[in-house]
Amino acid sequence: MKTNLLLESFLASTSLVQHQIDSYNRFVEQDLQKIIDQQSVIEPSVEGFSLKLGKIRLERPSIIESDSSRRNLLPNEARLRNLTYAAPIFLEFVPVIKDVAKVSSYGEVFIGELPVMIRSNLCYEKTMTKTQLLENGEDPEDPGGYFIVKGTERTLIGLEDLAPNRIITTNKKTGNMVVSQVFSTAPGLPRVRTVVSRNQHGIFAVEFPTLHNGIDLVMITRALGLQSSDLMASTEGSLSFKNDMMLNIEMSPSKDISTSDALKEFGKSSAPGQAPEYQLKRAESQLDTYLLPHLGTEKKDRVEKANYLIQMAKRASLVGNKLAKEDDKDHYANKRVKFAGQLMSELFAYAFRFFVKDVKYQIERSSARGRKLNIPTIISSDTITEKISYAMGTGTWVAGQTGVSQVLDRYNQLSSVSHLRRIKSPLAKKHPHFAAREVHGTQWGKICIAETPEGPEAGLTKYLALMAKVSVGADEDFIKKQINDVSKLDTGDKEDEEKKNEKK
Repeated sequence: MKTNLLLESFLASTSLVQHQIDSYNRFVEQDLQKIIDQQSVIEPSVEGFSLKLGKIRLERPSIIESDSSRRNLLPNEARLRNLTYAAPIFLEFVPVIKDVAKVSSYGEVFIGELPVMIRSNLCYEKTMTKTQLLENGEDPEDPGGYFIVKGTERTLIGLEDLAPNRIITTNKKTGNMVVSQVFSTAPGLPRVRTVVSRNQHGIFAVEFPTLHNGIDLVMITRALGLQSSDLMASTEGSLSFKNDMMLNIEMSPSKDISTSDALKEFGKSSAPGQAPEYQLKRAESQLDTYLLPHLGTEKKDRVEKANYLIQMAKRASLVGNKLAKEDDKDHYANKRVKFAGQLMSELFAYAFRFFVKDVKYQIERSSARGRKLNIPTIISSDTITEKISYAMGTGTWVAGQTGVSQVLDRYNQLSSVSHLRRIKSPLAKKHPHFAAREVHGTQWGKICIAETPEGPEAGLTKYLALMAKVSVGADEDFIKKQINDVSKLDTGDKEDEEKKNEKK
């Protein structure tokens, strides 16, 4: 009698590297366009002229031969000729001259190439039969999930890190402080860390990138548009937090100033010695761009950011007063693993920012020289291609991580599949990190508790469990809409009940 029917059925229906392929497909089909939409418009320093960015489109992998002809490129040919198995990227540009869009001026323009994952939706092997794969020199049993960069097979290692866009509150070992932190991520934007800390006396301070020192919570919330009455209204239901907030308001030098004055004070601390106009502009830019960007980067999002900071302070107050337990950073519910799609999204967003800067510069230079603007000729397709190729070839990623892209282990098929399921922790292997290296109970069914290297990498380099199923994320806007619809339904039901009661 067979006892492994469940395992056999699972392996027959699911690829062991499906998580890499699904992640990449989501990046190509959804995340790419979100990155473009985040930028939406290129505004050079040319009066009455801007470029609106439209749809992005990728073709199947191809190559331009020496006679300028373009033809399809298959993976095996890329290996043999030391080529990159990549897809050409086309982006729609619409010039806007004095607020009038010239829709049919340029159309789609070639902006670079994107490496294609083997067996993804963009790959030719996706639709090939076993006979066709053999005819083209491919192994029908090859699971895919890797890239071919300059003839070398490379895989992207999954990066394990704390969950983004979630408040995680912990006790700090030094200084007797409690820290609430959030790692904000949004398509097209770099990862940003925001911290609200509470010292032993109950004073809150806010830290985020571009700030040299922590800054008063009351000043930040004032600059974002809240008043003292709003701060006190948020403390209802928690006496300890109410006491902390009253102390902060009383001790803050910004308790009686207006929103505009708070912005000016914040500008003085963020850009000391500069002109008042520059300080104000700098303050607004910091609050919109670098403070909790996952909530939005517009002026209308400032009040929501202020309320979010208050919630972070409340969590810190509850933990500091021992009314709530601190979050376990090693609990796997508080962690996320970034696979090929998320990693490629970060890399493309990084390369695209350089591309936008280059387009701006070329437009401004052409305008200064009095030349007629011709977007297809001034756009350099090498900017995006070279940035991506360098990161894929060296393994050095956007935030400074190393070893993200590795040469695929081809010792045997099991080692190849194992390599494609590897997960790496960002913690330094030189330090003990005993708690992070140990097996946590919440890893059951997700991480293999037996497979990990010996030596300094023990417990930091992990592998997915055999039957682990990886979700690739969901559309946040869709989820918000569903929640709002449900809340409206609940409100409607309550109103109907109240009307019935009144009639009775």
